[in-house]
Amino acid sequence: MLARRGFLTLLGGLVMAGFGTSTYAVGVEPFQRPLVTSYALRPANWPAGLKLRVVVLADIHACEPWMPVHRIAGICDQASGLGGDIILLLGDYMSSLRLTGFVEPARWAEALARLKAPLGVHAIIGNHDWLNDPVARLAGHGPTLAHSALAGVGIPVYDNRALRLEKDGRSFWLAGLADQLEPTYPAPDGSGMIPGLDDLPGTLAGIDGDDPIILMAHEPDIFVDVPRRVSLTLAGHTHGGQVRFLGYSPLVPSRYGNRYAYGHIVEHDRHLIVSGGLGLSNLPIRIGSPPEVVVIDIG
Repeated sequence: MLARRGFLTLLGGLVMAGFGTSTYAVGVEPFQRPLVTSYALRPANWPAGLKLRVVVLADIHACEPWMPVHRIAGICDQASGLGGDIILLLGDYMSSLRLTGFVEPARWAEALARLKAPLGVHAIIGNHDWLNDPVARLAGHGPTLAHSALAGVGIPVYDNRALRLEKDGRSFWLAGLADQLEPTYPAPDGSGMIPGLDDLPGTLAGIDGDDPIILMAHEPDIFVDVPRRVSLTLAGHTHGGQVRFLGYSPLVPSRYGNRYAYGHIVEHDRHLIVSGGLGLSNLPIRIGSPPEVVVIDIG
C-alpha cells in the first residue's frame, strides 16, 4: 500500500496532469497554426494526364476568441500559398459556441475573399450555418446568412448542383450537396420530420459524360450512398472528434462512429477524405486533433 505521503504525491501529480491537459486542450491546440495534411491518390476512374491539386478548408466556425477574423485571414493566406489549382470550402462558417463573441458573416466572408486559386474558390453550406440562422431554418430554405455572405464576396455555393471545370485541356466535374442535417421539414405523409435538403441522385443526374467527379459534402455519412462514378468525396463536420487518441475518437457526430471520423477512407474502390477542420463545435477543446488545412494531389 502507498504511504500517505506517496498517495498525496500521486494525487497531486494526477491533478496537475489533468490541469495541464485541460489547459492544453482549451488554450493551446485550438490556437495552433493549422497543420498541412497532404494526401496523394489516383482513383480508378481518374484519367491519365490530369493532375489536380485541391486545397480544402472545413469547419471554420468564426467566433471570438478562438477563430477571429484576423486568424481566418492568416489561414486563408496560408492556404493560398499551397499551390492549389482549386480551393474548396466545406461548410460551417458560423459558430454555435454561445459564450464567445459573435463574428458578423460579412467580416468572415471578407477574410475568405483573400483565398486565391487558378480554378477558383467554391463552397458548400454546413449544419451550423443553418443552426445560426433561425429565420432561414424556420422557413426551411435559404439563402442563409452564410449563403448571402459568400455570394457577397463572389464565392459560389453549391446546393445540389455541379459545374464542369477544365485544367490542361481535360475536364472534371465539381459537385456539391446541400446539408444533410439541416433544415428539418415535415414529411409529406405526416410521419415526422425529415432532416436536410441534400439530393445526391438529383445532383449526379445533372452530370453527363465520363469526366471524373469531385463531390463536396459537409457530413461524411452520405458516403455509404455515393456511387463509384464519383472519383473523390470530400467532407468535414466531424472535426476528427476534436478529441482523438491513437487514431480513435471517443465521440464522433456520425451515425457510423469512427468509420468516417477522419482521414482517407477507401471502400469498394471509392475514396473519401474527411478533414479534421479548423474551428470548434459545442465544446472549446481540441486534443490529438489539431486544426488542419488539407492538400490533395490527384493523378
